[in-house]
Amino acid sequence: MLRPNGTRQLISRALNKLRSDGFVDHTVLPGSDRSRTHAWYLTPHGARLTRDLPLLRGRPPYPITSTTAASLKTAHTLTVVRAHLAFAADARRLGHEHGPWDWTPEVSHSIGEGERVVADAVMHYTVIKGEQRRKPRAFVEVDRATMSGERLAVKLIEYARLHHYEAQPVGRRRHAAAEPGWMRWYPVFPRLLFVLTGASPTRLKGRISDLQAMTAQHPLVTALAHEVPLGAAVLEDLEQHGPAQNVWTPLTGDTPRPWVDL
Repeated sequence: MLRPNGTRQLISRALNKLRSDGFVDHTVLPGSDRSRTHAWYLTPHGARLTRDLPLLRGRPPYPITSTTAASLKTAHTLTVVRAHLAFAADARRLGHEHGPWDWTPEVSHSIGEGERVVADAVMHYTVIKGEQRRKPRAFVEVDRATMSGERLAVKLIEYARLHHYEAQPVGRRRHAAAEPGWMRWYPVFPRLLFVLTGASPTRLKGRISDLQAMTAQHPLVTALAHEVPLGAAVLEDLEQHGPAQNVWTPLTGDTPRPWVDL
């Protein structure tokens, strides 16, 4: 992503130098056929050093303290990175703007009653057509089929609650008008994209149907769908065809389309 034309050897030399200085470490990817492939992560020392970088200010730190902790996060984290890579490659091909710093993982927002919704990522993206610049944002949820389809669909309720939730500023009288809490961070509520993988095409199709059923049956989610684009796609389709192709199924029904046209 950072050096799309760089060689594996060049990247490895840089990473090994950082590792010898104690800023990063790695864990071996699971699977005997990938025994020489490593997943790299910041050590606590590296996290402290980078937390004040201008590009990383405001991002929550998630330091990893051991290779065991890293290995537990590897499968999900790399799946999220694969989704990011698909969007980054598409943007580079289409002349749009979307790079490494336009994807913030693990973004948490309050939905009231002491509860929170945590997006796997918030994506910022700029579509450029001539002199026109369009800036769609998206909450991205990556599903590896490790939970039931019903539990996955419940995520829609959480985002609907976020859309509905009105933050009451401290010191303001209860009857005073309150603005939606999400407006503290976004001018428009981001669209919601589900990226699915880890199961057969038939099972993934069923999981998309579960999301569509929740959209149609839950009043709060139905209201969300009237104002916010909701879609789902299979990760392998994003990697093969690109997110800008007709690979996204609208959760309100209808034919597949590009994510910006949901």
